[in-house]
Amino acid sequence: MSLISSLYIGQNGLASSSLELGVIGDNIANASTIGFKAGRASFADLVGENLVGGGGQLGLGSRLVAVQKILTQGALSTTGLSTDLAIAGPGLFAVRTANGIAYTRNGQFTLDENGFMVDLQGNRVQGFPADSQGAINGALGDLQPGQATAPPQATQTITVRANLDSSADITGPFDPTNPSATSNFSTTTQVFDSLGRPSDVTIFYSKTADGAWEYNAVTDGSNVVGGVAGTPSIIESGTLAFNTEGQLTDVAVVSSDFQPIGATAPQPLTFDFGDPINAGGDGSGVSQFAQASATSFVGQDGFSAGDLAAISIGTDGTITGTFTNGQTRALGQVGLADFPAPDQLERVGNNLFVQSNGSGEPNIGNPDTAGRGKLFAGTLEQANVDVATELVRMIVVQRGFQANSKTVSTADAMLAELIQLKR
Repeated sequence: MSLISSLYIGQNGLASSSLELGVIGDNIANASTIGFKAGRASFADLVGENLVGGGGQLGLGSRLVAVQKILTQGALSTTGLSTDLAIAGPGLFAVRTANGIAYTRNGQFTLDENGFMVDLQGNRVQGFPADSQGAINGALGDLQPGQATAPPQATQTITVRANLDSSADITGPFDPTNPSATSNFSTTTQVFDSLGRPSDVTIFYSKTADGAWEYNAVTDGSNVVGGVAGTPSIIESGTLAFNTEGQLTDVAVVSSDFQPIGATAPQPLTFDFGDPINAGGDGSGVSQFAQASATSFVGQDGFSAGDLAAISIGTDGTITGTFTNGQTRALGQVGLADFPAPDQLERVGNNLFVQSNGSGEPNIGNPDTAGRGKLFAGTLEQANVDVATELVRMIVVQRGFQANSKTVSTADAMLAELIQLKR
């Protein structure tokens, strides 16, 4: 091998050292980049010449084979922002860009003006949307939790638990225009129509005989069809019967007519006073004991329409919305992608990777299944760059560069001596 070849060997060594320094510098520059995965320069030797007679081989230096991605887990850091996501374990988020689907470990997500979950470049996060009932379907697509609303639900059942004073005076029959004189006790609640509009309903209890009571549910006439504002309208009336032990024995509906204005009319209502003994129950519910009348519980199953107030994301990627009417519902599920060879993905900048021939096909599914990692909301994954290690590598590269430069300078000096032989 000639001295000229020695110059090229040194040149290859200098080039290899320069390329490795570039990889190290890139790692250090991205030490604060969320989800960044460090690279490692991998080199191979070059064979320059086979010696005659099987005397061995002479090398021609080294070359860069690949920059290997180091996919070890980065540290998790809490941010408190509900749309920030970190993956603990394998997997990548999938986002839709202008050029197709890309993948990232950076979970800095937010909601855009149209309610889509996007990254900081506006790429839409991919997952499995839910329908209006909260059922998540299996079709991968854009997630749009920010546009969710909670539709109203009409009241169907009003549940009352109370005690009616057995020593109360008989006051019936009930007169809605004079309830204070014709009833012994009352309970007030709200009911909602099919449009979510609330109406105040007062249930008046009137004792008609020993162990016998009449109940009347009354609302203002402005709330019902044919009613007059300021005039009470009875929407349901019935009777309650008790045995000598104060247990409920019978509930009978006399009339029921609730027709809210502008909504579903008529709207059936069920007043649940408990399980009467005569109906096979245990007599629990409304009681008649010799103590002051009092309500221990009153509730109903309707609610008004609600706007989205907050979202939360579980470790399985399920996005749950909390609405202003107190309801909660699944709004979708963030998907995670896994690859047979994730270290072969191609970097395209902006914390994004795209599929390559060497990476294999993506398998996108639910987090915490099939070997995919868990998600942690309000958390971000830091870069897996160890700055101390990179600085040590930088020193080694610097020394290698210096040594290769000596190869060049020494070969140059030897060539100078060779040229001097002619003189």
